[in-house]
Amino acid sequence: MGQPVVHFEIVGKDGEKLQRYYSDLFGWQVDADNPMNYGIVAREGNTNADGVGIGGGIGPGPEGYGGHVTFYVEVPDVEAALAKAESLGGTRVMGPETIMEGVELGHFTDPERHLVGVVRSTS
Repeated sequence: MGQPVVHFEIVGKDGEKLQRYYSDLFGWQVDADNPMNYGIVAREGNTNADGVGIGGGIGPGPEGYGGHVTFYVEVPDVEAALAKAESLGGTRVMGPETIMEGVELGHFTDPERHLVGVVRSTS
């Protein structure tokens, strides 16, 4: 059995503008009431009639960063996933890093430089 895509992420220069844009475009409810102003798009309320859909986030990047659109795959071991990505021709970008209590993640680029995230819930 494969590992599931569990989160999408859109990061750019103006997080608030992107949050409004995607909220207006797709009807997503975006909650950015947190210290990072990271807009959470909950899975609940954003699924089709069959219950298909994933949650995600929209937010600002660091000063001078152009941004990215990516998805996160849930893995049992972030370090092992990053090492395997590298062994297959990818490049580690960051991680593993605990970004908040209970969440460890990493980023890599595939051989064509597409950014992909891997995440493990530690709780």
